[in-house]
Amino acid sequence: MSTQQIVPDMEVIGADGVHLGTVEAIADGRIRLSKRDSGEGSHEGHNHFIDLGLVATVEGTKVRLSANAAVAVTFEEEESHKPV
Repeated sequence: MSTQQIVPDMEVIGADGVHLGTVEAIADGRIRLSKRDSGEGSHEGHNHFIDLGLVATVEGTKVRLSANAAVAVTFEEEESHKPV
């Protein structure tokens, strides 16, 4: 699997097929998920990142992770915020 196969707008799913987000870009060895998939509350409105090491396969327009969705979200990293 090559990171070049992962392109914007691909769906990221857990090993169990559950939707985790949509690829916005690849940055620093991580998948940056679209803000529109960022969740609610304190998670809303900013990007989350998933390490490329969690990618099992790329299947058509889907990026399948090696962990189930419930486990994969525990590995998500949030974008660091800088004071304005």
